[in-house]
Amino acid sequence: MEYPAKIKYSKEDKVFEVNFYDLKGCCTYGETLEDALKYAKEALTGWLAVSFDKNKSIPQPSKRSGKDDYYISPDLNVAFAIKLRDERNRKKLSQKQVADKLGISHQAYQKFENPNKANVSIKTIMKLEKVLEKNFIKI
Repeated sequence: MEYPAKIKYSKEDKVFEVNFYDLKGCCTYGETLEDALKYAKEALTGWLAVSFDKNKSIPQPSKRSGKDDYYISPDLNVAFAIKLRDERNRKKLSQKQVADKLGISHQAYQKFENPNKANVSIKTIMKLEKVLEKNFIKI
């Protein structure tokens, strides 16, 4: 999961400004390009986590290829929770149905879809892949 952002140096402000094309209001800046990239990851992760927590629709990343375009990935726990919820919804399954198929409690499953609480083992991810017929890990 990578979102395109325009990162452009502002001579007026003497900073690298970061604006995400697909995520309204998701922006930041850094004094160096390295800082801007670091803060872009933090801004993206925060924007996605808040939208996820509020159960807002999260747009799919678009494709860009401009001179000042960079692709930014959020923290893995946020990306995983979003992808897991999206795939479960695509399969029209409730959290309880997936939990039952995994042989775990509904409360335990809920943590998998919570970016702040998810601590999913590789073994559990492999079980989720079978239940949802989706690859979450690409090796």
